Amino acid sequence: MQRYFVTASGWSDAHVTITDDAIHHITRVMRMEIGDKIICNHSEGKAAICVIKTISEERIVTEIVEWQNQTVELPVRVTIAQGLPKGDKLELILQKGTELGAAAFIPLQAERSIVKWDNKKANKKNERFKKIIKEASEQSHRTLLPKMEKVASLQDVILMSASFEHKLVAYEETARDLPTNKLSHFLNQMAPSDQVLLCIGPEGGFSQKEINELHNADFQSIRLGPRILRTETAALYALASISYHFEEL
Repeated sequence: MQRYFVTASGWSDAHVTITDDAIHHITRVMRMEIGDKIICNHSEGKAAICVIKTISEERIVTEIVEWQNQTVELPVRVTIAQGLPKGDKLELILQKGTELGAAAFIPLQAERSIVKWDNKKANKKNERFKKIIKEASEQSHRTLLPKMEKVASLQDVILMSASFEHKLVAYEETARDLPTNKLSHFLNQMAPSDQVLLCIGPEGGFSQKEINELHNADFQSIRLGPRILRTETAALYALASISYHFEEL
């Protein structure tokens, strides 16, 4: 059954009203009609099966017929602070990271990030990123939309980290000779509902200066297997490992 995220203003006690670009998808792509059923997601994580009652170019009104009771979100809330990569790699990370259960993403302007964003470019890209996250959330049947933060400096991320129980940084030097820093070592210290912040460097990784700053802010270096991963692979490896540890073991 097709799923759509609907803003809080579209919900009432018995009805859900859709007024955004989902109208085009419902009517033109899926070719749904009055009487067809969809799943509507509330921004707070609730989901309901709804039947379409009226269709117009401006709005689709549905009636709630059954509330769903699902548990599909990761037991721990993982925020990925991703060093800005080249090209469209960040879009891949957002799409697949959403499918794998990330709770939030922070684009990180690192020292070795080749890409440099000004405010105008960042704002424009942020709208596209939110759309990618929304579509990936609907496709993967998430009940919560991951949050897309604004582009941040390393110092911004360090300030944000104060609210997290676990602060980790993927550091390629750790992959070579520090077996006690395997990801599994830290996963065993986590409990459901904990907040986890994972920093991933751009192409070329973090500089030694950045690593020192993160360590001084109580970030722990982790290894993501014995091989050196590309920046667009690292976050996905970590999220898949976390999902397996908490949801499949």
